[in-house]
Parts: sequence; structure tokens; C-alpha cells
Amino acid sequence: RLTFLTVQRRDLEESRERLMKVIAEIDATCKEKFLTAFEAIKREFQDLFVRLFDGGDTQLTLEDPTDVLESGIEVHVTIPGKRNQNLLQLSGGERALTALSLLFAMLRVKPSPFVVLDEIDAPLDEANVGRYSDVLRDFTADTQFLIVTHNKGTMEAADVLYGVTMEKAGVSKIVSVRLADHHHESVKT
Repeated sequence: RLTFLTVQRRDLEESRERLMKVIAEIDATCKEKFLTAFEAIKREFQDLFVRLFDGGDTQLTLEDPTDVLESGIEVHVTIPGKRNQNLLQLSGGERALTALSLLFAMLRVKPSPFVVLDEIDAPLDEANVGRYSDVLRDFTADTQFLIVTHNKGTMEAADVLYGVTMEKAGVSKIVSVRLADHHHESVKT
């Protein structure tokens, strides 16, 4: 019985050691991939932030660089004409553009086939909606966007509009318009 239990214990200890080695390898691989993606996103974030704000500077930093996989990420930005600020200190429009810069940076690093944006442009003024729409167009070759919005500027940038109308009280009707076809027709006339 002692021999049997000793063999079982040795098997368990060896299994534990192998498992710990595998976990260490996975952690090392995850850390390497995360840091590579993090550096790429930092570069793209800076580029897109400057484009959306027409200048400025960004800083993405790890709260705890010694524990990369458990660390939080701090976002600091310098908007043209203002001092360096934490994300929480920005106005609604500034936060929206900063969030868009970061989202688009991630999409540049790792494209997604489909993205849903819900009223992200609500706090933006006309000039910012124009820059946002320009950047959005750059991504439409690789990504399809479904954008929920009431902003006319964003709607003008769309290829297709879907809306809900109520012709009769209590009866909703879905309407769609393919703007690319209408833009094409107006060019012909």
C-alpha cells in the first residue's frame, strides 16, 4: 500500500511540475504578445489622436509594469492648447474622440469584420463629426460599421441608412435608403 501511494504521489508531483511549466510558458507567450500589441496600439493611438484632434499627444502606460498580465492601463492625453489630463478630466466630446482614437487604434492593429457604435458621436460638434467621419471612412474597406446615430453629419457619411418611421399611430415601418446609389444618380444628372 505504501509503495502504491508513493508512486501515486510522485505522479501527482510530476504532473504538478509539468503543469506549472506549461502555465509559465503560456504566461510568457501572453506577456510577449500583449506587450507587442500594446506598443503597436500606443503608436496607432498617437497617430489617430493627432488626426482627430488636429494635434496633441497621448500616453498609454501600464499601472504595474512588473505584472503586465494583471496591470491596469492609464490613459493620459494632451489636447492642443490644454495641459496633460487624465481621461476622467475631459469634456464629453473630448472623451468621445479619445475613445474613438483608442478604438480605431485597436482596429488598425487587429481589424474586426464588424463593429457597432451607438451614439458615439452625440457629444461631438460639427467639425469633430467631420474628422470622425473621415477616419471612419478609412476603416470601411476592412470593417463594416453599424452606427446608431441622430447626427446628420454622420448620416451623410453613411452608404446606407435604416430608419424607423411611424406613418400611422402605433404602426412602425422600417425604411432604408442606399445613399451610394443616390450620390451616383446626382452625379449623372
